[in-house]
Amino acid sequence: MGFPLPARRRGCSFRGVFQARSKQGIVTGLLCAIFLWGANNTSIKVLVGQWPPVWTGASRFLAAGLLLLLITHHTNWLGQAKPLTPGLRRRLWLRGGLSLAIYLAAFNWALTFTTVSHVALYLGAAPVWALLLEGFAGQTRAALFKRYAAAGLALSGVAVLFWPALQSSSASLPGEALGLAASLLWTWYGRQCRTFTGELSGAEITAHTMWRSGVILLPVGLFEITTQGLPFTAKLLGLQAFCVLGGGVVAFSLWMNALRHWKTSEVYLFNNLIPLSSTLWAWATLREPLSATFWIAMLLIVAGVVFGQTNWQKLLGTRWVPAD
Repeated sequence: MGFPLPARRRGCSFRGVFQARSKQGIVTGLLCAIFLWGANNTSIKVLVGQWPPVWTGASRFLAAGLLLLLITHHTNWLGQAKPLTPGLRRRLWLRGGLSLAIYLAAFNWALTFTTVSHVALYLGAAPVWALLLEGFAGQTRAALFKRYAAAGLALSGVAVLFWPALQSSSASLPGEALGLAASLLWTWYGRQCRTFTGELSGAEITAHTMWRSGVILLPVGLFEITTQGLPFTAKLLGLQAFCVLGGGVVAFSLWMNALRHWKTSEVYLFNNLIPLSSTLWAWATLREPLSATFWIAMLLIVAGVVFGQTNWQKLLGTRWVPAD
């Protein structure tokens, strides 16, 4: 899974960042984060097969959020922490924590019904939904074509994923619907995080909203435990610890390091590799089957995301793409 956009850094210079050694280090860090997130998504699939889904997410986000908050307050690894005003605290609960909690519940429930590859691929389409939510007022014809084409490609991929479930009326239909809902909710959470831009860094936004979402979901998670139980094994505890540390703290720190040095658009292009990483992890460890429709859907969704995010004028020049 990805993370919300960081606050913009005024006066930040990217000069010298793309030297060979710096670029290689950042790329390596991003690939490690994607590798960890693929393993994280597969681990959650195993956990929700044994543990209640809301409890699994609530306990994980509460622990990971508090650890990240500890890092931001006692180190400068992810930037300097800022004090919170009462109004900002309230907005972090109502806009950040609540939206993340709803997304988390949908994501974990989706994994109880359908495959890791499908849920990850739905999340891969989130940048396209974000593009559509930005609105169309004042857009040129070229910009509108770009948005509609990107959305059309992504929606075609979603339709390809949905089609087998609709054809067979199988039990995977709730999972597909929840996976799509998680994708839309992740986009909405990202938009809520943008309202904190200029007030908090990306690390602080994620830390504060993560632990708050865990607190919001905790009562539901505790109710799940009383009705469903909570088996404890070394394997399950180890997977949860990995999700907190590897998929949460370590992967996010690597991602934030890249965002501190590279442009957001350049870092977020690596998001397209998360569905592939998740799919390969699920195939290698859980033996989840890979259907032909998945690869077609992945091609369409990734094409839509890349088409929508690419600056074609910069890439091809004004001779081929007129200025807006």
